[in-house]
Amino acid sequence: MTFRTTAEVIHCFNRAFIDHDASTLADLIADDCVMEAKEPAPDGARYEGRAECLEFCRALAEDRTIQFEPEGVVITGERATVRWRCHFRDGPTDSVRGVSLTLVRDGLIVESLGYSKTTGDAPPAKAGIHGKQGKS
Repeated sequence: MTFRTTAEVIHCFNRAFIDHDASTLADLIADDCVMEAKEPAPDGARYEGRAECLEFCRALAEDRTIQFEPEGVVITGERATVRWRCHFRDGPTDSVRGVSLTLVRDGLIVESLGYSKTTGDAPPAKAGIHGKQGKS
């Protein structure tokens, strides 16, 4: 089996959100993947396993009310740091900046943790995307 590099996986993952095309996500997420959303505060919703992570990512990628804009990507071995901006309306202050810390093993995402800068004024994400309560 030929494994994709961390850079290739992150590029494909980012493209899914930029293009609102969730069709490639199933090929990027590992069976034992763990993801944490940036909301609800303070810890963000936690998704465990391929099915939960894929459902979370698909809903986010297909949400055309937001526009994902990567601002910088740093790859160090299996780890990627992606700085991004998420626009939720058209005004100059209608966005939030954040970072995702992602771990890729054997060409698949096994962990992705999202963090953002927010004043609390950003509108809540749609229910079903970030509305799930974290697990203990």
